[in-house]
Amino acid sequence: MHQSTGKKNKILIYLLFLFILSTTSAKFINDQKKLSLSISKINITGLSEKKNSEILNNLNNLLYKSIFVISEDEIRKILEKHNIIQEFNIKKNYPSTLNIEIKPTKFIARVSNNSQYLVGANGKLIEDKSNNELLPYIFGEFNSHDFLSFKKNIEKSMFSFSNLKELSFFPSGRWDILTDKEILIKLPQKHIVASLNLSKRLINDDNFKDYKFIDLRIKNHLVAK
Repeated sequence: MHQSTGKKNKILIYLLFLFILSTTSAKFINDQKKLSLSISKINITGLSEKKNSEILNNLNNLLYKSIFVISEDEIRKILEKHNIIQEFNIKKNYPSTLNIEIKPTKFIARVSNNSQYLVGANGKLIEDKSNNELLPYIFGEFNSHDFLSFKKNIEKSMFSFSNLKELSFFPSGRWDILTDKEILIKLPQKHIVASLNLSKRLINDDNFKDYKFIDLRIKNHLVAK
C-alpha cells in the first residue's frame, strides 16, 4: 500500500515537472519569436521627399529593434524634434514594418526680424527660405505659449489670421494687431476675445469707417480715432 502511494506521488511530481517545463519552454520560444521580429523597414509619408528622408535618417537607429519592444514614446521623442510636424500616426505592420503618417503644421505668420522663419499653427518656428506665402508678421520676443494662447483667442473671436497684417507682442504679455485694413488695435492683457469682438463690431460700423486706431488697453475705456 505504501509502495503504491509512493509510485502515485512520483508520477504526479513527474507530470507536474513536465507541465512546468513545457510551459516555460513555450514562453521562452514565444519570447524568442517576438525578439526575432525586428524592424527592417520604416515608411514616412506626409511631407516633402527631402523632409521625409531627413526624418527617416533620424529614425534609422530603430532598425533591427524588435517591433514588439519599440514604444510609441520612443518614436514620438524623435518626431517632436521636427517643428514642421503638427500631428502624426504610427502603425506597426507586423512582422517588421513601421508606417508613420505625418500631418504638417500650417504656416500662419512670419517672424519680423528674419522672414525665412515662419510660425506654425503648433506655435513652433520653422525655417523655410523658399516660402512666399503672404502671411502676417510678428514683432517682439514671444514664446510658443504666448503665441498659442493668443492664437486661441483669435480663433474664438470674430477675427481670423487672414484679417491680420501685423502682430506685436510686448514684455507685459499684451498684444497689438494691425488689420489688413490698416487699423491698429491696442488690446488689453485680459478679456482678449471680448476686446477683439468689440473692435470687429466697430470696424464694421459705418460710423467708424474712417477710424484707424482703436485703444482698449484700459478697462471700460475706449479710444478711437
